[in-house]
Amino acid sequence: MPSISLKTPSASYDIIIGSGLLRTLLPRLRKLKQGKPFRPFIITSPEIWGLWAKHVLASFPEAPTVLFLPSGESHKRLNSVESLAQQLAIAGADRDSLLLALGGGVIGDITGFLAAIYMRGVPYVQLPTTLLAQVDSSIGGKTGVNLVAGKNLIGSFHHPLAVLADTDLLGTLPAAELRSGLQESVKAAIIRDPRLFRYLEQNSASILKGDAKALTRVVTASVKVKAEVVNKDEKENGLRMILNFGHTIGHAIEAATKYKQLLHGQAVGWGSIAATHLSLSRGAITQKQFDRIVALIRLYGPLPPFTAQATKLVALTASDKKSRSGKRAFVLTTGIGSTEVVHDTTDAELLAATESMLTLVRDTTRPIKSRRP
Repeated sequence: MPSISLKTPSASYDIIIGSGLLRTLLPRLRKLKQGKPFRPFIITSPEIWGLWAKHVLASFPEAPTVLFLPSGESHKRLNSVESLAQQLAIAGADRDSLLLALGGGVIGDITGFLAAIYMRGVPYVQLPTTLLAQVDSSIGGKTGVNLVAGKNLIGSFHHPLAVLADTDLLGTLPAAELRSGLQESVKAAIIRDPRLFRYLEQNSASILKGDAKALTRVVTASVKVKAEVVNKDEKENGLRMILNFGHTIGHAIEAATKYKQLLHGQAVGWGSIAATHLSLSRGAITQKQFDRIVALIRLYGPLPPFTAQATKLVALTASDKKSRSGKRAFVLTTGIGSTEVVHDTTDAELLAATESMLTLVRDTTRPIKSRRP
């Protein structure tokens, strides 16, 4: 069973990847707490609890307290955090409490933020149920909620005691959710792992079919990329920014469509295509590299179309949290497996790249025709 260690100045924990982790949850929690008393509180959605309650409860002699949060990005707001905190207080949660985030990225981000601020900090464990959460959002200690002005603008760094990525949970994912999560793995391959890139190219049939062995390999390789980056830059002061490849425009797409038209990974896929266009226009990559990258992104689609204006998307990037001193930070690919962060992108450049991406949005069957000017 693969186990990848994350070690930063403020935290050290393992990301465990394997089958059957939920059924052995309580003994794993006892080991994490090293004999200290704790009271578990599960935070999840009704839909996820309906699927996995029996597996979770199988290892508990007494049922833990379960708090529910409705599914969807629209609930990733401060009022949800306040509601959950009130429920914890009424249920008698104290500093010996242990929060368990059973869900996808929204549940994980909200639970982590709640754990960071409830009684000035309580421990929590990530139990990601989606591929996207297993390969990305559950790892690295970023927690938070959205504002109307932008995504994840309220939050904190608060690392979990562990991430338990049970690959059995991926078997119930709808095809769109699986493909959405795979866009984060494609991103990991583009920015830092050419071997994963080739594996994704050569094994798409088994991966998209949900083959357990293939998915475990993809999850493990993707987690290694993120862990290696976070180990070197915990607080996103430099290197960690590369993990946001495709996210600057991706987050803008989500905001412009009010988080209703696309899944997160789908928005990141489109954002990655825009970033690849910009990389090509700047001469950071060759035409051949551009073609391979965009082809792989589209292979793990289909990316659904959406309605948004390029000018609106560029304007929304101004609120991106990676900006420093009013300057937009943008992640470019400099080749398959390498990236750079630049701070001098102009609105004109970004507008051109976004327009090029939108030509594919308007006709998702259109062949790749972008060329360096």
